[in-house]
Amino acid sequence: MAASAIVLPPPATPASYHRIISPTLSLPTDTSKPIPVGLLACQRDPLLRELVSTVITATLAQAPPTTTTNRKNKKDKASEARDTLLEVILHDTVLFPEGGGQPNDIGIITSADGELWDVVDVKRRGGHAIHFVKVKEGKTADDALTAFATGSIARTALGDQGFQRRLDHMSMHTAQHLLSAVLETKLDLPTLSWALTSYPTPSYVEVPRAMTAEEIALIQEEANKLVFEGRQVHVEVEELDSSNRAYDTPSVGIPSDYTGGVKRTVIIDGVDRNPCCGTHLPTIHNLQLFLIPHTEGLSRANTTSARLYFLSGPRLITYLTSTHSYLTATSAILSCGPAQVAERIEQVIEERKKATKRIEAMEPELAGFVAKELLKVARDGKPLVAVRHQIEDSSNPLGFLSAISTAFIKVYEDSSNKCRVPSYNIAITSSPTTQTSTSTTTILLFSSDEKELKVYADAVKKTLGLKGGGKGTKWSGKFMGVWTEHREGLLLKETLESVRIQCNGPDEV
Repeated sequence: MAASAIVLPPPATPASYHRIISPTLSLPTDTSKPIPVGLLACQRDPLLRELVSTVITATLAQAPPTTTTNRKNKKDKASEARDTLLEVILHDTVLFPEGGGQPNDIGIITSADGELWDVVDVKRRGGHAIHFVKVKEGKTADDALTAFATGSIARTALGDQGFQRRLDHMSMHTAQHLLSAVLETKLDLPTLSWALTSYPTPSYVEVPRAMTAEEIALIQEEANKLVFEGRQVHVEVEELDSSNRAYDTPSVGIPSDYTGGVKRTVIIDGVDRNPCCGTHLPTIHNLQLFLIPHTEGLSRANTTSARLYFLSGPRLITYLTSTHSYLTATSAILSCGPAQVAERIEQVIEERKKATKRIEAMEPELAGFVAKELLKVARDGKPLVAVRHQIEDSSNPLGFLSAISTAFIKVYEDSSNKCRVPSYNIAITSSPTTQTSTSTTTILLFSSDEKELKVYADAVKKTLGLKGGGKGTKWSGKFMGVWTEHREGLLLKETLESVRIQCNGPDEV
């Protein structure tokens, strides 16, 4: 996320950013009790990078959390499953727990003995922020529990990686509030839902209908007018009770299991008021918003909605950089300037279509030639058993093999050939030019007798370990791996010859 360094947030969060508006609500000062989610340092001061706090409790985690940091491969997941984790509750923290549509922070905790511990996830449980702390290699769970003894000092920090992640999340989350507000006021389009996707893909808001290109351009222009004005953002916090728990905004609402006792409302001055527990930038200044100029329709049982994708902050810079790189690389491959890429691709596609048509026109003629070649090896009065191997890079090798079998049957049906060759069992194989352990060789068996075909197919499946199936007088299968004529090809010939002798007896001397 190196590009995010270009998007500079304000140097510090203004003192007016966090405002407690309930006269009876105040920030808890008893360090033996946790500050509830809603009043955490990360929510009071989103640009604060580290904080010294006190350990309330530390227990061994029963199971690793389901994290939303990034998509992981199987190896990463297996490693994560083996990690020993602690669940640590602190008096206060700069690490945001997942919530409000915003993923969790990651960071570092320094225990009282000076050891650094990775925080791999943070989640809200009831009204408390739970830090999932990875037990360091070479340390036991007991060592970690001792380091996080109740009442001990601990310093939470985002670190460089954690802050870049936070900056991305704040940029996208605040941009979503701005985008939803402008959609509502300018087009009367409420936000049905939204998703802060994994970096660096575009996030989206879901709206009740598709939007035209003109509407999208209008919303982008209106939103960026407000950005250039540098509208300020602040948070108002009040006590939560039954009278103010419900509200009529696009937000999904306060979770039913939340027990923190406070309600946060994020305000973009003169633009939007929306309850939210996430972290937000203190200003939309420099928060350039870019909308992907089309919507993606979603059809459901009782409604049709659409997704409008957007980018902002570090993610926008990364998107523009990568898009430019892809365009430059593509133009180099096509030997044209970036502006001519679309036209050149159309030409390549059209040429490909013409080439495909030429091949399709030539295939029957080539299949007929191969069919005649197969008949040439037949001996008068003897059953024909033959194998032919093709090397071709085709997206549909079975199609050409089937064309050969069809052409062969047509030639064979000629009365002179049918009298000369009483029966046939033929195997045709097709392999790509370059083969690896994952390559596929296609095999087609076809016969003049359905019962004989089954005997041949069963023998080939058993000998070469194939899977396949067929109907009537044709059977096809696939061989995975590298096919060579002197190994698999020879084994196929020997198998067919063995079945021929089994069915018809040895040749007379």
